[in-house]
Formats: sequence, structure tokens, C-alpha cells
Amino acid sequence: MRAVEFQEYGGPEVLRLVQAGEPEPEPGPGQVSIDAAWAGVNFADIKARAEGYRVASLPYRPGLEVSGRVRAVGEGVDGLTIGQEVAALVDGGGYAEVVLAEAAAVFPLPGGLDLRTAATLPTVLPTAYGLIHEVGRLRAGESVLVHSAAGGIGTVAGQLARAAGAGAVYGVASTGAKAEYALQHGYDQVFPTETFDEDVRSATGGRGVDLILDPVGGDTLRRGLDALAVFGRLVSFGNAGGQQPWQVGQPDLYAQGRTVAGFSILALAQTAPQVVRTLTERALRTVADGTVTLPVTAEFPLADAAGAHRLVGSRTSTGKLLLRIGD
Repeated sequence: MRAVEFQEYGGPEVLRLVQAGEPEPEPGPGQVSIDAAWAGVNFADIKARAEGYRVASLPYRPGLEVSGRVRAVGEGVDGLTIGQEVAALVDGGGYAEVVLAEAAAVFPLPGGLDLRTAATLPTVLPTAYGLIHEVGRLRAGESVLVHSAAGGIGTVAGQLARAAGAGAVYGVASTGAKAEYALQHGYDQVFPTETFDEDVRSATGGRGVDLILDPVGGDTLRRGLDALAVFGRLVSFGNAGGQQPWQVGQPDLYAQGRTVAGFSILALAQTAPQVVRTLTERALRTVADGTVTLPVTAEFPLADAAGAHRLVGSRTSTGKLLLRIGD
């Protein structure tokens, strides 16, 4: 069985394609094994390789989302059968030909959804859906601002916000090319990173926006708080900027009745897997009915996982990147 792993932290060059000598993993109770066809590449994979984010021990195989066919079913698993096409959210190990997954996080594909597209969805789609509908609680007519609007989550969030009846959908992007991409996926206007707070106030006549979704953290969060309308909500769902975690106090919130919340689909999957399952099933319906599309903007063979990591790390990529597991 081929897999990609790293034995030390560092740049993309530490990723190694290995031919595992042990037998393919067998599912335990409540698990299934999957013959993987595709694996999604996420910024969390880059953080794991570079700084040990969510890595329990070395060597480590990255990869949080896969699509493929059920290979074997463990004891106590219902509703999944050998050969069935599925997508899965996994806690690492997705860059491999055979992947173990908890059955609660394995989802049969709706009709019309192919394996390649399905691999883009297990982290991105429920995250965006949860941000818009559950944590952010966007209501029809409200305005929303999404940072990293040209990324995978941003691509979906813009479409979901538009479908939810948002009055205005604003994005933030670091380059003109990314802004052009985001404008094709539900956004009315896309602002530069450097001036987004000023641009928001200008676009809204000084009112601010009702909801901000922020995966960057640090100073971006601080500036975002001041760009909120009265009763506005700010949701943090990452710290891609790598700054020290920011803390907000009651004096920052009382005067305008603002709210700050946080969200991580990976953390929620550990504490409330059934909630994530329900959330993902709802989110998948938005792809099946055509509300959401998530373009694959680049794909790499498994042997060139390093190439995928270089592209993500360059901060020039848009949409979703995939690894092709099969030859």
C-alpha cells in the first residue's frame, strides 16, 4: 500500500511516498476501510507538516478528507456496504491508498455526485454551511463579509450566503486575481486585505456588516470587530495568519451588542460526531441540488503531494486542490 508521510517537520520536501510493508488496515468496531480514489488538500495539512498541528506522533500521514469505495466494514456498522461510493472526514491518514474512517463520518454519495467532486467536500462544505447557517445564523437581507473569499471555504460560503438571501455578500482577497475568482462565486464586491475594514464602512454607509467570517486571526480579527454593525457577529474559524490568539473582553462587545464566536469542524467531529454528521448531510444536499459548486482548480498525483503543498503554501491557489490516489 502506498502512502505519503513525514518523519520530521519542515517544508514540502519532508513529504515522502512510502510503500507500507504492513497489511492494509482493517476496520475495527464502528469503522470502515476505504479504497481511496481522491484526497483533498487543506491548509491544516500544511500546518501539520510545518509545525505539528494536530499531530500526535511521528511518522505522520496527513489528509483529512477522501473519496473512494468502501473496502471493508467493521462490526456494528449499518448503512454502508462494500463497494459503495463514499466521501469521508478522517482524523489524518488520508494521503494513502487505503484509509480507515469512523463510520459516523462516512457519507454515501448522493446521485450525480462523482468521486472527484466528492473529495472536495468533507471539510470545506460542512464548515461553510455551519459558518453561514449555524454559528453565523445569517438571515435574509443581512450583509456578510468573508475573508479568504477565493479559498475553498470562501468559494462555498459566498454561494451559500447568496442562496440564503443575504442582502450583500462581501469578500476579502489578497490579490486581484483572487478577487476576480471570488466574484464568480456569489460575491458582490471583494476588498483588498489591507483596507477591508475601511472598504466595508464605505460600502455600507458607515453601518458595518452583520456577519464576518474570519480564518486569519490576529489583527484581522481586531479590525473586523470594528467593521461590524450594531448586533453584528464575528466568527473565527482559524488562525492562518499565525499570530498569537486574540482575546476579546466584555467592554469590546457591550457598547454595540456584538458577538464573537468560534468554529472548527475538526474539533466538533471529536466532541459531537453526530452533530457533524447531521450538518454534513444537510450540506451535501446543497451540492446535489446545484446550490453549491466547488471547482477543482488543481490536482496532483499522490507521489507529488509536495507539489500540492507548495502551491497551497504559496498563497496563490484558489478553490480546491486534490491528490489523485489511483493511477
